[in-house]
Amino acid sequence: MKIYFMGIGGTAMGNAAVLARAAGHEVSGADVGVYPPMSTMLAEAGIPIVEGYDPTRLERMAPDLVVVGNAMSRGNPEVEWLLDTRALPFTSLPALLHDLILKGRRNLVICGTHGKTTTTALTAYLLRQAGCDPGFLIGGVPQDPPVGAHLGRAEDPFVIEGDEYDSAFFDKRSKFIHYAPHFAILNNLEFDHVDIFRDLADVQRTFTHLVRIVPRNGGVILNGDDPNLRALGPMAWTRVIRVGVAEANDVRIADFTEHEQGSRFTLLWRGAPWATVEWTLGGLFNARNAAMAATAAGLSLDREKPTGLALGALAGFRGVRRRQEARCRTDAVLVLEDFGHHPTALAETLQALRARHGGALLTAVFEARSNTARTKTMQAGFTRALAQADEVYLGPVSRADRIPAAERFDPEGVAQNLEAQGIEAHFAANNAALLERLVANTLAAPASGTGRRRVVVFFSNGSFDGIIDGYVAAVRQRHADAGTR
Repeated sequence: MKIYFMGIGGTAMGNAAVLARAAGHEVSGADVGVYPPMSTMLAEAGIPIVEGYDPTRLERMAPDLVVVGNAMSRGNPEVEWLLDTRALPFTSLPALLHDLILKGRRNLVICGTHGKTTTTALTAYLLRQAGCDPGFLIGGVPQDPPVGAHLGRAEDPFVIEGDEYDSAFFDKRSKFIHYAPHFAILNNLEFDHVDIFRDLADVQRTFTHLVRIVPRNGGVILNGDDPNLRALGPMAWTRVIRVGVAEANDVRIADFTEHEQGSRFTLLWRGAPWATVEWTLGGLFNARNAAMAATAAGLSLDREKPTGLALGALAGFRGVRRRQEARCRTDAVLVLEDFGHHPTALAETLQALRARHGGALLTAVFEARSNTARTKTMQAGFTRALAQADEVYLGPVSRADRIPAAERFDPEGVAQNLEAQGIEAHFAANNAALLERLVANTLAAPASGTGRRRVVVFFSNGSFDGIIDGYVAAVRQRHADAGTR
């Protein structure tokens, strides 16, 4: 079958295209400005990409099926041509994955407001380390496993990141509804995606729809410490396994400690020791991600209990790009990049960095870029989260012109609020000016002349207009200049 991906440059779309190619289909796609690593990955898979959207070209290509990406909307010329002519069949990405990849597989669907990508990568990694050849689709760029998508053996599990966002402009169901879960793994649940959901109850409703299609011979693995998940109520039709730090959980995280090189914790299965984990990732939230992944992987191999799965391989797990990823490290400055775009994610990351680098001066640089972060909905939450840093830098709201001023996140107001709390805070009207101020203020001397090391963490779920790369280059140049004196 000839399959055409409209919007192929997105992480999920690109990885799905690779899976379709591995399944034996002829695959091509279009997008605007596809860059590495996605362009490299698609080229290596032998998938041609065309630039822009052209109905005449699409008609000439005559694919058997068009996959319309979630970023596509009415007004796109190819979308309008498809709707006007009905000349070609089209579908959403989640529906394609169900029909082409997931049908008949034992699917482990990793869901939740936070931690989906890391937990998906962890689950696939642990299954591979256990000798399986699982299929997987990871919504990011993992370091382990070494690729973001793999078909795997049909008899082994398929691990997929289950997003609650809608499927396409013509299918407003959450993506994960399509994924036919054998096990649904629910990391956490908070209000997010204000462009899709009305309130927390609306988010809980779609999670309820998900768990209702889990079979009786599968199960739901959920964060037993999360009241928003507990509110989903009993699920008598399937097995429920709870994971967390509270003693009532089936899988319990105990004795958690962290330090600059990583963290250490113990997992208990119904009170009995399972494993002690020492690894390079920090934060209790990452320990929970590991516990959820280990439980899912273990139960997919032995439904009675997960403890047959050895966890020593976690010591070598390198994580996912853009999740507390160290971009540059000198004696004076550590630069991290993080995908955080929700107040809870920022708060937990800053707490972990404070625990790991207790004597350092902690600098947070935040870009309001997601559809939710660009609104005032969570402004108070972002302010509380950023208050955990020693100093804060805020750039302008991404695509600010698309949101009425009265509804828009106010970075300048957040900076003023933080200043009133005694926290050094800076706002710049554009990201070029933000980078200039950040370099001038943080690289003139280590930690403003205090002699303390500085940890600088950039929070953005997008490009941040390239200022992360710009700052890394400035740090390296300053370090090189210091070495020549």
